[in-house]
Amino acid sequence: MIGMNTDNVIFFTDVKVARADAVRNRRRLLETAQRLFAEQAVETITMSDIAKSAGVGKGTLYRHFSDKADLCHALLDEAMRDFQLQTLQHMGNLGQPYETLRWFMGAAASYVYRHTALLNEVATQGNPIAMLQHPAHIWWRQTILGLLDRLQPTGDISYIADVLYLLLDVQTMRFQLLQGYSLERIVEGLLMTVDRLLQAPSPP
Repeated sequence: MIGMNTDNVIFFTDVKVARADAVRNRRRLLETAQRLFAEQAVETITMSDIAKSAGVGKGTLYRHFSDKADLCHALLDEAMRDFQLQTLQHMGNLGQPYETLRWFMGAAASYVYRHTALLNEVATQGNPIAMLQHPAHIWWRQTILGLLDRLQPTGDISYIADVLYLLLDVQTMRFQLLQGYSLERIVEGLLMTVDRLLQAPSPP
């Protein structure tokens, strides 16, 4: 994703112009959901709980969000915007692709760690690989692939990009956290993997 510009930024939600009261209701629902999710586990909160706590009818809630996964996407939107813009700025510095790749892997892992509960809620709704296929995450793979293309390592570049991308999946991180790994250990392991995939000699 080298040469990435603001036209390439993909957000979780498709924000459209809305009436002032609709904007207020949407903001109230998001703030209520965020508060409830902070107080209890995301998976224990229902859409009815959110509507009741926000003081709106379920019809109003469902006009804004089709289901809880959609609401979680909206809560993730601002954080994803910040991460994408941070990546744009980092890419704009035209640093060495190897160091940029290592930075990106660490930054993406930190993003997943901070938002594990919301990402997991989205990932477990319906299609088990929905998050990996979401456009707002596919650009992670595109960024990795673009950097690998500049580095031209030995081997199948597309497959290497897939391996690194899958290591950033929320389900992978949840498994590692359940094993007692800290974020620091996860990032250290990711960087070790990058180093070994790109520097290890090819077999004879």
